[in-house]
Amino acid sequence: MLRTAHRPTTAGPDWARLAAATADLDPPFAVVDLPALLANAADMRRRAGGRPIRVASKSVRAREVLRRVLALDGYAGVLAYSLAEALWLAEGLPGTDIVVGYPTADRAALRALAASEELASRVTLMVDSVDQLDFVDAALRGGDGGGLGPGRRPPLRVCLDLDASLRLGGGRVHLGVRRSPVHTLAEATALARAVGARPGFRLVGLMAYEAQIAGLGDAPASRLRAAALRRIQARSRAELAERRAAVVAAVRSLAPLEFVNGGGTGSLHTTSAEPAVTELAAGSGLYGPTLFDSYRAFTPAPAALFALAVVRRPAPGFVTVAGGGWIASGPPGPDRSPRPVHPAGLRLIGTEGAGEVQTPLRGRAADRLRPGDRVWFRHAKAGELCEHVNELYLVEADGSVEAVPTYRGEGRAF
Repeated sequence: MLRTAHRPTTAGPDWARLAAATADLDPPFAVVDLPALLANAADMRRRAGGRPIRVASKSVRAREVLRRVLALDGYAGVLAYSLAEALWLAEGLPGTDIVVGYPTADRAALRALAASEELASRVTLMVDSVDQLDFVDAALRGGDGGGLGPGRRPPLRVCLDLDASLRLGGGRVHLGVRRSPVHTLAEATALARAVGARPGFRLVGLMAYEAQIAGLGDAPASRLRAAALRRIQARSRAELAERRAAVVAAVRSLAPLEFVNGGGTGSLHTTSAEPAVTELAAGSGLYGPTLFDSYRAFTPAPAALFALAVVRRPAPGFVTVAGGGWIASGPPGPDRSPRPVHPAGLRLIGTEGAGEVQTPLRGRAADRLRPGDRVWFRHAKAGELCEHVNELYLVEADGSVEAVPTYRGEGRAF
């Protein structure tokens, strides 16, 4: 049975408080509205139904924000997006358990991991093929690896990545993202046996990310599309729950798994209903970007925002702001562009969009704006916002502000 979800009512940003808190700052800058972030974190915890949430670092990309979220009840561990990032986070987050969510080909980071008993005990690698095990062994054996062969290094922790996509028509139709080649029970058990037989590795976890459910809003504008999408997602949930349970049972008979990770911000309330899943992964819902505006089960508060300055008035009904081309990754389209949200009534121009140096806007609010005024935007994704600023300004409920560095601000580009 799926846990009941609802669409909570969330107030919009307190623009007066944010404006007062940042009055002395010159755009471009980004803020995190802490009351909104904490409200999102509480709602995510509610939808997780008691399962711990491993924080997806790529959706946060600021160590201080990660520290604050990990200090909250219901949050434990980090899902990193690169091994180099995981090793760096391990230094600044003592004792934190970190899983690298994607396979790595970073030889220098592998050598650093294998050379440290402490890091090897806290950082888990992701694998979905024997070829990846071969790469790790080759990177660590002799030459630049310093002779860190299986007998001369601590055992490396490994998580098996199970493909969570829905395959129909004998595999001719693939609904979901292209991640792991490991899809069937037989493929998963074969890889688990290969890891168990390989000296220098220890299988400790299993992960399956159902992007076609967690990352795809089920309330698009088109009613026909919405109905079709919900039917497909329901079918995918049922298929994955059955397959994941069978794979977990089989792999547990081969290795004492410490964790089974699943879900994402958009599927916390459904993935947590699966008994086979021991923990969830999420992060984007903390910031509440625009790509999460089309879900029936929840409405995240816009917690991460950025401000740009008006610099031109090219014609009546138009203004131009400096910068703004902060386009999100994924399939190119209007939903990947930043969205002007305050003052209300502004929109991007289809022939220009969000530009690297300037962004023209049109709408009823344009004629009230003058050079130096601000326009506030929301990003389409979460952590990608932090690739454009060196600091996040954390704004408390009382209007006090603390500047904290992003990954970029700490000189890190992963």
